[in-house]
Amino acid sequence: MAPTASASAVPPPPASAKGASRIQPDPELVSYPSFNARPKTPEEYYERAKQVADLLHQDEAVRDRGNVVPNRQVQLLKDAGLVTLLGPTSKGGGGQTWNEAYHVVRLVAQGDGSLAQLLGYHYIWFWAAALVGTDEQRARLEAEFTEKNYFIGGAVNPRDSDLKVRQHPQDKAKIVFDGKKTFSTGSKVSDVTILEGSFEGAAADAPHVFVPVLSKQPGIVYGDEWVDVLGMRGTQSGGVTISNVEADWRDALGFVDGKFTPLGPYNTLNLPAIQLVFTSFYLGIAEGALQRGIEYTRNNTRGWPYQPHPPSRGTDEVYIQDGYGTLQARLWASSAQIAQTIKLASSILGTNPRQNVTAAQRADLAVQVAAAKVNIVDFGLDVTSKLYELQGARSVSGKYGFDVAWRDLRTHSLHDPIAHKRAEVGRYALFGPGQDGWPTPTWYT
Repeated sequence: MAPTASASAVPPPPASAKGASRIQPDPELVSYPSFNARPKTPEEYYERAKQVADLLHQDEAVRDRGNVVPNRQVQLLKDAGLVTLLGPTSKGGGGQTWNEAYHVVRLVAQGDGSLAQLLGYHYIWFWAAALVGTDEQRARLEAEFTEKNYFIGGAVNPRDSDLKVRQHPQDKAKIVFDGKKTFSTGSKVSDVTILEGSFEGAAADAPHVFVPVLSKQPGIVYGDEWVDVLGMRGTQSGGVTISNVEADWRDALGFVDGKFTPLGPYNTLNLPAIQLVFTSFYLGIAEGALQRGIEYTRNNTRGWPYQPHPPSRGTDEVYIQDGYGTLQARLWASSAQIAQTIKLASSILGTNPRQNVTAAQRADLAVQVAAAKVNIVDFGLDVTSKLYELQGARSVSGKYGFDVAWRDLRTHSLHDPIAHKRAEVGRYALFGPGQDGWPTPTWYT
């Protein structure tokens, strides 16, 4: 087993000179083990995810402060066999379902929220060919991604202008992408990036072009904007500039002879699916914080002496028992709700043939995901903040790194306004299932 890293062994503070990088090299405080075999069963995947979470947490705070690019940590996810969880068994993959994928994301988040986000996004991008592609594209690309143990990121931010796509001037079998995207989560540490764009002059409702390309090529240049930020620093979710990046028409997902072949509502499942990824790592972040808070209180928190009947231990304080009881109860409730939602999502995402998914199924899933997200954001922020009151004043020391969980959850929960998720659930409660009560598919719903 790897040695335990000291959270107080922080790297030198970021350089402040103009133009100097705030990104520090990985101090490599933790040695990662070799893995003899990849997991095969759900239980083996969960055990491996817990092991990885423990390894990642040992120096999470150190890497967070140094804005470390997590190349070694992504390699750990690959070596541990977590990256190929959804891949076909015939190509060395796990052949697991989304039920297992969401749970693995949650477990990894208990140790490191940033790496859990990267892994969850990878699963979404791995599934891109299933969400949009033809049967041939799905089989071919999922086999390739699995065989080569590729880690996948994306340059897909709907709040930016689309990347522009054009026909290659000399080669009719190729298309070319140009433009810029912000918040290109995962692409910087990936093997493959999913590009998304639209043809110049195309109608607003024209199908978007999604295509996987190799991440390490001259036409893809990464920005370093995601360094001086509140949380989720380990994702390195900076911008990316795409310049004359070529792709094969055969890899344009869902396109056959230049025309898009729709699958119906299944084509829009990426939105509730990724929102449930968010929900899963929010839960994991909060659970990990609660576990560590309880451990700290058991070992360090003293009873308050200035009261009529001073307790000998902090754990005997009624307000501490009440506080932890409330936080635990909320997380248990949220966990049960999320588990139920994951079961529904996994069933719908696993539908075969994909064209059988109905608009009603898709809408109901979106509402359930919204409700689960609302609760874990509220409960998670409460947990990661309230813990300080239960741990005591000395727990604010930077050597413990307790702040990372709150900063990560606070940061990512702003991805899209949670108020709109509340409103979606409210409309469903007011109007019931149907046109008025179901959310309209959008880039965030």
